Amino acid sequence: MDSAEIDKREERFWHALYVRSRSEKKVLSQLEENGFQAYLPLVTQVKKWSDRKKKVEEPLFKSYVFVYSNEKEYIPILNVYGVVRFVSFERKAVVVPENQILAIKKFVNDYEKGEEYKLMNNEDLKVGQMVRIINGPFKGLTGRLETIRNKRHLIVFIEVVGQYIPVHLPRAKVEPV
Repeated sequence: MDSAEIDKREERFWHALYVRSRSEKKVLSQLEENGFQAYLPLVTQVKKWSDRKKKVEEPLFKSYVFVYSNEKEYIPILNVYGVVRFVSFERKAVVVPENQILAIKKFVNDYEKGEEYKLMNNEDLKVGQMVRIINGPFKGLTGRLETIRNKRHLIVFIEVVGQYIPVHLPRAKVEPV
């Protein structure tokens, strides 16, 4: 193995881990205790029972945790109780781009604040077409235009780890791909 291959094995990227159902918070805690940088996007939901309501923090993506790691750390990560496997393609752990992690963090932050982006005119856009976000915290991401409401409301679905996040955006921040 030459030095370029060794350097590549030591370079860290964000990866998605598939974990046991309902063990996301425990896996996050164990990863952090073992010195790994990990991220679990949580959103607050109001749960209703017959006798009460309660606010509960739940994972945005059920059974997934993100970890910032390199190839040398794969085995120690897989040995963390609750980790099933790395999300992979053709037997290689899929790299989650940094801008997608930042977009998820922005989405969670806005979700918690209850914010939505106000929107403009959309005559050149059609539902189902791919669009690129050209401005703001989601800049550079592409997604599928899901909804246009009253020509003032766009909802774009951005794919992250095989799941889609709905993002409400102003028309000025989107262009057709």
